[in-house]
Amino acid sequence: MTQSMGRVGSCFDNAVSEAFNSVLKAEYVHRRTFTTRTEARLRIATCITGFYNTHRLHSVCGHRSPTDYERDHQADPTAEWAA
Repeated sequence: MTQSMGRVGSCFDNAVSEAFNSVLKAEYVHRRTFTTRTEARLRIATCITGFYNTHRLHSVCGHRSPTDYERDHQADPTAEWAA
């Protein structure tokens, strides 16, 4: 993770992190019951690595998964990165 370079008070500074947390909570966390914090951490990490990054389509990535987007970008390094 890279430290933000935005100005103090910039609304874009945390937008990506806040959007990710919002989607994760709405689509996964609030739909399940966990018996322990350890179980919650393991299942959420598995969700992120096993579904969110590999299968869930993201509009900012041209409706591709982040994994597919990065693979395509590595194949064509002259392509522009998404916002």
